[in-house]
Amino acid sequence: MTHSAVDSYGMTAERAFADVWSRATLPAKGRRLLLLGLLVGQGFDEQVEVQLDAALRTGDLSESELREVVVFLTHYAGWTRGCRLNTQVEELIERVRRDRSDRGDPPG
Repeated sequence: MTHSAVDSYGMTAERAFADVWSRATLPAKGRRLLLLGLLVGQGFDEQVEVQLDAALRTGDLSESELREVVVFLTHYAGWTRGCRLNTQVEELIERVRRDRSDRGDPPG
């Protein structure tokens, strides 16, 4: 595959996801929660990390809401996946707090 073909695919995929995420009927927070539930339920840990990070950094979900997602999904996705999700959430919260502290940003 040539470099231009990869760029073309990336642009196409980015556009498709942008279109899905910008639809007005469902707010971003709802979309983020649905996607997290799906990814956790399927055991896609790497994608979960990306979505958790995006949710916290964009403000779609707060620290306390992410922790509540852990409680909820643990009961539906199973204890093993819930424990993994809890670790991911706590590590993310610590990392984001540290990043904000290093930049002098207010906690959030």
